Amino acid sequence: MTLIPGDGIGPAITDATLRLLEAAGAPLDFERHLAGMAAVEAHGDPLPEATLASVRRTRLALKGPLETPVGKGFRSINVALRKEFDLYANVRPARTVLPASRFKDVDLVLVRENTEGLYIGIENYVKVGDDPHALAQSVAVVTRAGAERVIRYAFEYALRHGRQRVTIVHKANILKCSQGLFLETGRKVAAEYAGRVESDDRIVDACAMELVMRPERYDVIVTTNLFGDILSDLTSGLVGGLGLTPGANIGIDCGIFEAVHGTAPDIAGRGVANPTAVMLAACQLLDHIGDDARATRIRTAIETTLQEGRTVTRDVGGDAGTDAYTDAVIARLA
Repeated sequence: MTLIPGDGIGPAITDATLRLLEAAGAPLDFERHLAGMAAVEAHGDPLPEATLASVRRTRLALKGPLETPVGKGFRSINVALRKEFDLYANVRPARTVLPASRFKDVDLVLVRENTEGLYIGIENYVKVGDDPHALAQSVAVVTRAGAERVIRYAFEYALRHGRQRVTIVHKANILKCSQGLFLETGRKVAAEYAGRVESDDRIVDACAMELVMRPERYDVIVTTNLFGDILSDLTSGLVGGLGLTPGANIGIDCGIFEAVHGTAPDIAGRGVANPTAVMLAACQLLDHIGDDARATRIRTAIETTLQEGRTVTRDVGGDAGTDAYTDAVIARLA
């Protein structure tokens, strides 16, 4: 399968993850390819054809964080990869692990539609008078087919993983066409699973409020692209931040698994980055290929290390470096 180490702290935390996978005996062979700023520096292209060809061939990739210029330069490579391989479902679990966490009973999964909505990238400026950028507009696209497949994925995920409820999150009270279509489609899909998976729906702002008041009431959330982007960071914050949160991007015949945090250039090369998010993304990859038992072993070792708190990185209250933390997780593999 394909390994994209990423930018900033990416190479360090992906290397730590490879060490853990090897120690766990995971039968995975990776071929390394570049994307993002590392690829620009090496090849003059943020997404080289060799990288795309590798993912097309392997249909599986593990990826570190990639740098995206803000307000200028090339568009997000993460978005480009999702579009290229039609990775329509972004799966972001959030579970309380840290003993000092403010929220004790968070155990939810957010499923975000990954290819439509505002992130489809249909934008333009409209000239007014002498100002060529006087007005900017973006088009949010929701299709019935796109909504149905991601919502169905959420219900099937709930069945496979023993989850009890799927909550459809929307803004159909205001955006009656695009969000209305998403909600309408969601209710139709939910009816097919009646008696097997419970379902309800929430307006996105009410959902955001409830998540910081009663996050334990949520099990699986499915929503559109922009709302999913925002809410998934919120749920990560409930359990200790993006450094503890993995993400899976799932298509019909391809999956890319990644750390969802940034490149942290301020600590790159210093050996202090927390590799947990990439490690947990590797567990999602193992689940995806049917190696559930090994994924559970690795998750348990990670959680035990974090709960003990003796050898953890500074972002979660410790003073260990990347290598020491990785060694501690390896030592706890059952």
